[in-house]
Amino acid sequence: MILAFTLVGIVLIGVLGFVGRRKPVADLSEWTVGGRRFGALTMWFLQAGEVFTTFTFLGMAGLAFSGGVAAMYALPYVPIAYVVLFFLAKRLWTMGKDRGYLTQGDFLEDRYSSRTLGTLSAVLGVIFVLPYLQLQITGLGLIVRLVTGDTASGTLSMVAGSVLVVAFVLWAGLRGVAATSYFKDGIMLVALVVLIVAVPTHFAGGIPAVFHKIEQLHPEKLIVHSGANDHVWFVTSMLVSAIGVGLMTLPHSWPALMSARDPKVLRRNYAWMPVYELCLLLPMVIGFAAIIVVPKGSDPNGVLLTLSKDALPGWVTGIVVVAATATAMVPAAGILIGISSLVARNIVRVRSGRRQFWINHGTVVLASTLALVLGIFRPDLLANLLLLTYSGSVQLAPANLLGFLRRVPVGKGPVFAGLIAGELVVIWLTFVDTHLVGTVNVGLVGLGVNVAVLAVAVVVERLLAGRAVVSEEAA
Repeated sequence: MILAFTLVGIVLIGVLGFVGRRKPVADLSEWTVGGRRFGALTMWFLQAGEVFTTFTFLGMAGLAFSGGVAAMYALPYVPIAYVVLFFLAKRLWTMGKDRGYLTQGDFLEDRYSSRTLGTLSAVLGVIFVLPYLQLQITGLGLIVRLVTGDTASGTLSMVAGSVLVVAFVLWAGLRGVAATSYFKDGIMLVALVVLIVAVPTHFAGGIPAVFHKIEQLHPEKLIVHSGANDHVWFVTSMLVSAIGVGLMTLPHSWPALMSARDPKVLRRNYAWMPVYELCLLLPMVIGFAAIIVVPKGSDPNGVLLTLSKDALPGWVTGIVVVAATATAMVPAAGILIGISSLVARNIVRVRSGRRQFWINHGTVVLASTLALVLGIFRPDLLANLLLLTYSGSVQLAPANLLGFLRRVPVGKGPVFAGLIAGELVVIWLTFVDTHLVGTVNVGLVGLGVNVAVLAVAVVVERLLAGRAVVSEEAA
């Protein structure tokens, strides 16, 4: 029954994606940003829903199960980021419309008059986001496998979901993502409300009883204590995430912002979306309930579905699985648009708009196929790279921030130097000397080096420029 629910849900999401297209897609701009005509309601689901992926839906419960209140780091960073975007959105949207930006690479290339910087930022964006795409597809298989116990069913769901995502993304572009976002957030909220009532009641007698039992049996879960998820990890991870989201360093967030009808739509949504993000608390509470039920050492990402199977009838668990499936498929579609637009606009450069459009579509197929194949045969191959997703992409924050200013105060040279230095530090601390900085988020360390190198490079550049002027005057 659950597998049948899941397959029906996958097909329904695909159908909704197809009907999102209202007219033939004439060019890459229409496909990528929906002609910049989305109103407040569409933008709400398109942007607010970006936060709720399969690893938020399942992962927040898992992090609460394994780390206790350390999971709460995810609550403050999104509202902080939205406060920043409330003030930046008008400036960024206006520049995007006037200058035709579709991607982060377009923005950096234009602001620093450097095609090389635009290409480098695009390459980094693809590298850091591709693992995230693969993990969404892998998560789709994990969801079905957890509730059916059948690996073949998980693989079938991954294939079916990937094919339908590719199909509706190619057909409808961002409009398809927007159409499916309505369904995704709606069914996700229904599933979370059912779970937050049923699971604590079934296993403990209610939410207060869950925390009362944890206080008695596992009091360490109610404080941020020493270990992998200590106070330093909590604060630095929150800062890196807030900077990354607030300064638009993740490439798939750009098409959504650029698709707004006007800046007022964006500012209105950024004023209210922090309230919506409180929904992150709901899967966390499920994770706390798992602490008193699920054996220690169990797979954290599976605890929400495990408790759902035990507390709910099969058909209701099927609805929860469809919701989890939607949180995998819809973000995957948005990520595909971000990746393919970067490749077509900033990496493979062609003059013909038609050829650019075909390169874009070819990248959608190639990226999704690569993610699917790796998800089936080597699900762990790109897992380590996920550690670089936020830590690596946040190194673009200084370049973005300086580019938002009316007049860019530095040249491309210092920005290059800082960006490369920051990335090298992140890679070193992630894969080579993993214990050098303890529990400090490596993205923040890299960002500190990035800014320091950028500042030194600016001073050196201006000293050299001053000497050159003096030499010319002396001559």
